[in-house]
Amino acid sequence: MLLDRAVAHHMAGNRNEAARLILQTDRDDIRAFTESLWGSKAANPDQPTYIRWRSISGLPEPAEGNLDRKREPNRSDEYAIVARWGRHCVYCGVPLIRNAIPKALQAAYPDLMIWSPSNRNAEQHAAFQLMWMQFDHVVPHSRGGRTDIENVVVTCAPCNYGKGDCMLEELGLNDPRLRPAVRTSWDGLERMLIDG
Repeated sequence: MLLDRAVAHHMAGNRNEAARLILQTDRDDIRAFTESLWGSKAANPDQPTYIRWRSISGLPEPAEGNLDRKREPNRSDEYAIVARWGRHCVYCGVPLIRNAIPKALQAAYPDLMIWSPSNRNAEQHAAFQLMWMQFDHVVPHSRGGRTDIENVVVTCAPCNYGKGDCMLEELGLNDPRLRPAVRTSWDGLERMLIDG
């Protein structure tokens, strides 16, 4: 909600308050949660044990051949997936934003470290990194999952990277396609892009 208020202040011309709220959400506890799911083995040596906690026989194994040639959803499919699932991670429920939002805020507030072009996690704003919208194959692409709106859902980056190429059963997760999407007033801060 602090980021929602930050964008409201930005759009009202209250740049100092917007900047203060943006900085307030760049927190170590948020970064630690994100790292616990997707962090490197060096930063979190227990991550593979924490994420992959059970092995189940009879599930599809990773395979090179016979994979869907389409690896990522196209723009039209992305819009359909967001329309179907909303703007909350289907696994953990965190509100989501497209990476265009922190990029727009970085352009508006160049003195704040919001969205670095670097790939280093520590150089990204913690809340924006957590809330970064991804598209996940429920049945992983590497295990024969199709890249279509029946198999691809919206998820936060930590859940997407943490799930990796695991099947839901291996992680003890329920299939999100079997429950209704979370519908709230959260707009993904998309109005930030209209502001210009």
